[in-house]
Amino acid sequence: MKLTRRLMLLAATAALAVTPVVAQAGEALDRIMSDKVLKVATDANWAPQSFLNDNNEMDGFDIDVARELAKRLGVEVEFVTPDWTVITAGRWNGRWDASVGSMTPTAERATVLSFPAIYYFTPAGFAVHADSTAQSKADLNGKTIGACTACTFEFYLQKDLTIDAEGAPPFEYDVTAGEIRSYEDTSGALADLRLGDGVRLHAVIDSIPTLREAINNGYPLRLIGEPAFFEPLAVAIDKGDQELDDKIAEIVGAMHADGTLTALSVKWYGVDYSSTSSATN
Repeated sequence: MKLTRRLMLLAATAALAVTPVVAQAGEALDRIMSDKVLKVATDANWAPQSFLNDNNEMDGFDIDVARELAKRLGVEVEFVTPDWTVITAGRWNGRWDASVGSMTPTAERATVLSFPAIYYFTPAGFAVHADSTAQSKADLNGKTIGACTACTFEFYLQKDLTIDAEGAPPFEYDVTAGEIRSYEDTSGALADLRLGDGVRLHAVIDSIPTLREAINNGYPLRLIGEPAFFEPLAVAIDKGDQELDDKIAEIVGAMHADGTLTALSVKWYGVDYSSTSSATN
């Protein structure tokens, strides 16, 4: 699986060498300001980060962050929900302007995307079924573990995760899965785990806030062990527009400074995840 993904990366890198970047300096920002709309790619099924609420409206931490970003730009926000692998592949060709979807700025993704600002940090961890006898992460070695496709949690299980953003705490690969099962999104993995210990999965790795949300919603699961790693999570844009990059960095920096991100984090998580020091609490 590693070899296949690396071959795909090499092919994408080669394509970048011969394909001109669509966006020119200022083009994306000019379009946003002209249209008065910021198109944001995110997930519609990843509570509490982003989800459809009872009124069939987008809601969640990432949604509030995106709305505040658009507000400070002086434009409206429009949400689109493409597949995660399409978002992380880059070369969006103007289909949307930014991703506010809790994306980790890995070295691989940085070959096609720009990460102007980190807006929060979250711990990643493991959940098992309530009936599981596992008591520590060591008990998960050799087990069948689920994770979302092409996300940092899957890369961690593959022992192929690079998080090189400034301020990211170091981590170790302390779980070796017997089998990795990939899912389009976390909801599919959690649905399989709730069927029972070992029925389809023995564990799921994801962000701890997402796992806690599932437990709060009645899933018969429990968290196990210490966090596997901590993720710096960033706004992402397509490469090629330094003006948009700088503007987003300026706005998110102000949201950190004035406490907006702290308030939104406490609203949705009950914890301030806006810095590495608070994320470890």
